[in-house]
Amino acid sequence: MIRISSSFDGGNILCDTCADASDIQLQIKTDSAADFSQWFYFRLTGGQGLPCVMKITNADKASYVKGWEGYQAVASYDRENWFRVDTVYENGHLVIRHTPDVNAVYYAYFAPYSMERHSDLIADAGQSPDVFLSVLGETLDGQDMDLLTIGEPAPEKKAYWLVARQHPGETMAEWWMEGFLSRLLDEDDAVSRALLEKICFYVVPNMNPDGSRRGHLRTNAAGANLNREWSEPEMNKSPEVYLVRQKMQSTGVDFCLDVHGDEGLPYNFIAGTQGIPSWTAEKDRLLTDFKRLWQQVNPDFQTTHGYPAAPKGKGNLAMCGNYVAETFGCLAMTLEMPFKDTADTPNELWGWSPERSKKFGASVIDVLHQLDDRLTLPTK
Repeated sequence: MIRISSSFDGGNILCDTCADASDIQLQIKTDSAADFSQWFYFRLTGGQGLPCVMKITNADKASYVKGWEGYQAVASYDRENWFRVDTVYENGHLVIRHTPDVNAVYYAYFAPYSMERHSDLIADAGQSPDVFLSVLGETLDGQDMDLLTIGEPAPEKKAYWLVARQHPGETMAEWWMEGFLSRLLDEDDAVSRALLEKICFYVVPNMNPDGSRRGHLRTNAAGANLNREWSEPEMNKSPEVYLVRQKMQSTGVDFCLDVHGDEGLPYNFIAGTQGIPSWTAEKDRLLTDFKRLWQQVNPDFQTTHGYPAAPKGKGNLAMCGNYVAETFGCLAMTLEMPFKDTADTPNELWGWSPERSKKFGASVIDVLHQLDDRLTLPTK
């Protein structure tokens, strides 16, 4: 007997019918206080050896329908190793076909990053003598807003901020953080050691714990899209942004990277802050050099495809990168990674994956090291 369930950390699906393995009909739930949907994560039991056909019948109502084009869902038997399975978008349905090798199999939009794993990440990082864990405050659901301060703060040191997963369904962002933190805290890595002599890192691996646990695509418990809350955050609507912004004001910011995922584009790319009023030619050169250097360091990054830049003065200052760049006069940017695969460097079995995300996160250490002397810009 087939059963579909999603009552677990990050789960999201509604089952309309699963009486017939060849015609399992499902629907994605919208974020609980907002009309966003795309993230799914569920378990199928009782399907061993059966050619299962799962149809997400409201896929045409998803927030980013273009994201289904060329997309392959991920599956796992152990929730550690996630592989791609046959998926097609047709007649408004996302159709997933798979014959499970064992009785229980998990399917998801991308490899999930649970709040339990987040707790493991924080605990593991806290074993380093270079790390100080602080709790900035609570989310609306009462979860901790964790901040990792890495390195000893000092007046002569720069303050680099890295935040991830403002949009909770973009789980590749926290996989990226796991790779970044693993390398930064590696005592045998000479590049990381050199950086920590001059820089204090402030890292928020998960900006949206509530949305993550609830299985949301894009919003927090109040239905707020955190990456549109930076100009005027409120504790009763977007405490996550309010608390992080408050801490930024006390530390200053010399560099900021906001890590995301993009549903539609099969590329890794940077979105800059060219639309802020204080954008200069110097900042433009530094942004260009940062992107070119990352492309040299890691071929999974590219500079050809991405979002069009907003004209100077037209940037949305409610977005993290724009707000931080304009407020602190620093280089701030948004990193986007694919839910699909990288079109230029594809992997048929894994697609873009947790392991590739982690290695990508680790690679930015080399970019920061090579550009460190240039990353502190004159204040606006």
